[in-house]
Amino acid sequence: MKKIIIFILLLIFIPFFIVIIYNKNYKEISLNYINTRYIRVKRMASGNIETIPLEEYIVGVLAGEMPISFDLEALKAQAVASRSYALKRMEYNKNNDYDVIDSIMNQVYLDNDYLKNAWNNNYIKNINKLRQAVNATIDEYLEYDGKIVDAMFFSTSNGYTEDSTNIFNFNCEYLKSVESPWDETVSSAFITKKSIPLTEFYQKLALPYNKNLNIEIIKRSTTGRILLLKINNKEFKGTDVYNKLSIRSTDFNIQLEGNYVMVTTKGYGHGVGMSQYGALGMAKKGYTYDEILKHYYSNVNITKLKI
Repeated sequence: MKKIIIFILLLIFIPFFIVIIYNKNYKEISLNYINTRYIRVKRMASGNIETIPLEEYIVGVLAGEMPISFDLEALKAQAVASRSYALKRMEYNKNNDYDVIDSIMNQVYLDNDYLKNAWNNNYIKNINKLRQAVNATIDEYLEYDGKIVDAMFFSTSNGYTEDSTNIFNFNCEYLKSVESPWDETVSSAFITKKSIPLTEFYQKLALPYNKNLNIEIIKRSTTGRILLLKINNKEFKGTDVYNKLSIRSTDFNIQLEGNYVMVTTKGYGHGVGMSQYGALGMAKKGYTYDEILKHYYSNVNITKLKI
């Protein structure tokens, strides 16, 4: 009986001590601040506005916007893109109460308390990886024609990124369509299917019920994304269908299957700027973060903030 008790105690405590020893091998690294800039972040859960050091904010955005499993060069590219996006919002909102919201309306930001709880025993290892990416790019942002780049990004391309004109109705010289062949091999969201009950499909599009479904594609962009289409003779923008149906891309195909509509999409997100899974694919092929950024944002420079 004594031996059994000892054996049980060993089973309980050995994993505990392994975790302690494992965590001792990791020392939490600090951020190497050069500039002390702050960003005003509105927290959606509380409604509070928090003033956070910019580089700390970028670490939290990396945690919220890119999987921790991604290669370091992809994380570094995301850090520079997210810093550029944040700086642009700080510029836009300098006379407002806050600069950014902590959700997908701007960039998802996760604070340290949340991450410690979510990552538990992996916190130090994971936070160090993100801080390494931020430290390697400290104070770096994208610039075009002497101005901060509005560095949009999204999850997965359909093989190409999209021109900003086709999605957001503004022409931007650094947000032009480029090839992104890497996504297909690394992203599970490259092709997805969504089944929608026919009645719900019509409700979401504010169309009268009809057991017959007629789809007419009027115009596609050069990247294959739908710009205009007709559904039962009513005209829609591709972006309207994308938003109303909550589908993953404007490169979609709609088919009626009995009492359901099957929507097949290629890619995930609006398609403008840097593809995150494209960045991962490039990193896996040996591209550096600056090469990734200069591929997705045309003719930009990587610049450091002045002290």
